[in-house]
Amino acid sequence: MSKVTPPAHCTFEPDDWLKLAAQWHPVARAMDIAGAPVKAVLLDEQLVLYRIGGEVVAARDVCPHRGVPLTLGFHDEAGIVCPYHGLRFGEGGKCNRIPSSPGQPIPAKLNLSTFAVEERYGLIWVCLAPDSERPAKLPVMPHWQTAGFQQINCPGFEVNGFAGRQVEGFLDVAHFAWIHTETFADANNQQVPDYQAVEREYGFEADYWSTVGNYPASSEFRAPEGFKWLRHFEMHLPFTATLTIHFPGEARLVIMNAASPVSARKTRMFAPIARNFDLDIPVEDVYAFNQRVFEEDRLMVETQMPERLPLDLSLEAHIPADRSSIAYRRGLKKMGFGDFFLV
Repeated sequence: MSKVTPPAHCTFEPDDWLKLAAQWHPVARAMDIAGAPVKAVLLDEQLVLYRIGGEVVAARDVCPHRGVPLTLGFHDEAGIVCPYHGLRFGEGGKCNRIPSSPGQPIPAKLNLSTFAVEERYGLIWVCLAPDSERPAKLPVMPHWQTAGFQQINCPGFEVNGFAGRQVEGFLDVAHFAWIHTETFADANNQQVPDYQAVEREYGFEADYWSTVGNYPASSEFRAPEGFKWLRHFEMHLPFTATLTIHFPGEARLVIMNAASPVSARKTRMFAPIARNFDLDIPVEDVYAFNQRVFEEDRLMVETQMPERLPLDLSLEAHIPADRSSIAYRRGLKKMGFGDFFLV
């Protein structure tokens, strides 16, 4: 692994960048990394992703020879090939071919600058600067490996806003009746029953009981009269949350909201889903419904001011329904984050 520093033109404060670089962030769906180099951006760092021997390599998207982006190249059976002079990079980012000098020993300086990679929940996770003394843990997704649960990985999409703002919106339970009435919520069911956020080692969790249903508005299904829906949130700091929704009976739906900070002002969202019902519905329908829900949130997230997430609680007003939001901000503050990005 390479020693990393904030990239040129970084949009984050240096201290915050280093703290974020020590965490795991998703950068792509695993199913999208196949026969060609794939571009990704994480914390303003330009990356190239490719698969070799079944393993995924994440490296800086630059050929160490003359600086051409490797995502302009192609993949053969032994690695990715730079389009400028044909240098090829295989397992671990090591250069394994110099076409113009085939007999010359290959110096280590020609190897790529690579980063730590994990493949989990159908996503490729990257940690730019692991902390050897206090290594970060990958977030946990309930029921992903549970028998009887279907695994779905929705296409990623970009939001022109800060990852922290997007995550806070996912945790918010008071906006259902105002933002999500076209998909699942009831405009006349506005009251937020009392709930608590409980601190955990990874962040916090919250159980939210209410009569707000989660069947699509177009669905013929409805919960029995008086049924209380449980929405169990688990916030894995800094930017990944899971929501487990308890439907009537034993039906469960788990959504992971994994917000990847492309930059301080752009976020790429990933949403793995696990469920044990409606297994016959085409995944394309699940993709479409999930996209509609997140699109309903887009305008709010992209227009919030200030753009950054104020961790000083005195800077904004709060209402009782904000318990998760307050716990989120306190958790980030406890991790030592500041203003997150340069104004």
